[in-house]
Amino acid sequence: MTKLHILPFLIAWLFVALPHSAVAQHSNNCLFGCPDGTPAENQVVDRSIYTLSNNPVTKFADWVAYRVEIDNLAGPSRARNWAIDPVISKSDTISPDEYKYMFDLLGMDRGHQAPLAAFKGHDDWRMTNFLSNITPQSSQLNQGPWKKLEGAVRELASASGEDVFVLTGPLYEWQMLRLPATDKDHVVPSGYWKIVAVKIEGGIKTSSFYFYQSTPRYADYCDHMRSINFIEAKAGLDFFPELTDQDTLEASSSMLIGELGC
Repeated sequence: MTKLHILPFLIAWLFVALPHSAVAQHSNNCLFGCPDGTPAENQVVDRSIYTLSNNPVTKFADWVAYRVEIDNLAGPSRARNWAIDPVISKSDTISPDEYKYMFDLLGMDRGHQAPLAAFKGHDDWRMTNFLSNITPQSSQLNQGPWKKLEGAVRELASASGEDVFVLTGPLYEWQMLRLPATDKDHVVPSGYWKIVAVKIEGGIKTSSFYFYQSTPRYADYCDHMRSINFIEAKAGLDFFPELTDQDTLEASSSMLIGELGC
């Protein structure tokens, strides 16, 4: 391979590895700008299928943004082969070994933030298994209302033929147990939020959701719908920062009720 052929790969590598302060808050995975308000030390990783802001203190992403497209939904069953994110320092993320015994002792899964099922047909589906895109998530939540909500998002993309934008991330509202296989103070999130959005002429339609880790498997995700302002206050983030009319954004909250099966 010549030097000219190598250059594009080096440029791509440097782009996804740049720290938060050096990366513009624009991405094809974000609608009206990526979330603002994360610590300056965070590292933004921008990939073909998702963009995330990795927090070196918690070792998890403060937010993950992705777009669900109909062309990526159909595909064979894909393996969950967990791997450390190759562009994030090992000291700033979780290793596969640190997730050992988590299900047996805590009843938790390795929960995808950008879900594998939304990218089964994409060439880069393996990137959903990078541990920067994973957090410890209660099996009851992960396999219950969280999974059903992700399914509703895919159904919306399939039915409408339009791209559906999703933002999601963890919350740390109270102290939780640490992972059993680590001697580091990794704080297990106390809950999660998810925002679903579609672009319409002159604005945006959204629905926002808020879950405790203790949310039971049988819970209806529709009962966990909250306003954009509520989620922003909980997460300490500014969503859709390039949408100039914040009143319009708040008014759009819960406008996707019917489209998401609520």
